[in-house]
Amino acid sequence: MTAIELPPSLIPTLPGSSYTDPQIFALEQEKIFERMWFCAVRASDVDRPGRFQTVQVGRESVLVSRSRDGEVKAFLNICRHRGARLCTQESGEVKRAFQCPYHAWTYGLDGKLVAAPNLTSMPDIDRTAYGLLPVHVREWLGYVWVCLAEEPPSFEDDVVAAATERLGDAEAVTHYQVDELAVGRRIRYDVKANWKLIVENFMECYHCATIHPELTEVLPEFADGYAAQYYVGHGAEFAGEAKGFTVDGSEGVDRIPTVSEDQDRRYYAITVKPQVFINLVPDHVIVHRMYPLAADHTVIDCDWLFLPAVVESGRDVSRSVELFHRVNEQDFEACERCQPAMDSRAYRAGGVLVPSEHHIAAFHEWVGDRLRG
Repeated sequence: MTAIELPPSLIPTLPGSSYTDPQIFALEQEKIFERMWFCAVRASDVDRPGRFQTVQVGRESVLVSRSRDGEVKAFLNICRHRGARLCTQESGEVKRAFQCPYHAWTYGLDGKLVAAPNLTSMPDIDRTAYGLLPVHVREWLGYVWVCLAEEPPSFEDDVVAAATERLGDAEAVTHYQVDELAVGRRIRYDVKANWKLIVENFMECYHCATIHPELTEVLPEFADGYAAQYYVGHGAEFAGEAKGFTVDGSEGVDRIPTVSEDQDRRYYAITVKPQVFINLVPDHVIVHRMYPLAADHTVIDCDWLFLPAVVESGRDVSRSVELFHRVNEQDFEACERCQPAMDSRAYRAGGVLVPSEHHIAAFHEWVGDRLRG
């Protein structure tokens, strides 16, 4: 097919192969997920020494835990002896150490090699040098972020600045006390679609009137096709009759007390590249973490965060959860509808972006720059 000149109102997308080619996905793993800060786990999931979670970051399995002094640690989940996977469970708890199930090499919670069969007969082994390989760690918004790069990029520039860029104020996100909130519900979604399709979907609202009837009832301006992320600092205003950000517009739960007056009754959305979506409303926060596993397979963990008193009291949060759960199911079904067509000759040169989606072109440029860089 020959390329045609597009009218000024349309901008081309990435070609279809960008969403299906295993070699392109492998390059994305290397150049994006293994070099940038990656949101791994909620800090409360590793809230005491010995509790751990394993997370797939690019091509690596990463073990996130907490040492005896209470500090969060992350290591490549690989035994230094013969390369066996150290922890095969997604989550769990050990008392004092991690032990490889193959040859019983054993590592302290600080990653140091502490025991192995006949280790005393090998006095020349440096127990630190042959300990687990560490991964850079930061905590922000109550989540543990890891970076596999030898020299990680600036966390402030690459992660914190995303909130500043979107909200127009570095302090605005702190009003939601995200690090102090509790997980009221977590749902995992297994999506048969490329991670970029999911990012693009989250960034635009041209589809909202078509597939999100519940969302546009609460946020009527979304029916016009312009997502909140299209404008810096803009929060979508709740419908006049909506009492809360719930599936039926009914009243939600206790408002986060530090949310400012100009943030009240508004919805904000933030994309933290490459794999985090943050949704802010006055009484709860919704955080998506994407784990791209293949060119056509992405797992997403979605947390609904509320004030601790709301969660501890057993308050019914189902109507708050149900609204964005439906949005998620509607969005991911749409992404899965697109994925098979990425291999079609009709999409060989890609598709087009309409004016309300033009900001997605900047995301495409960002991906291209990362892969070339």
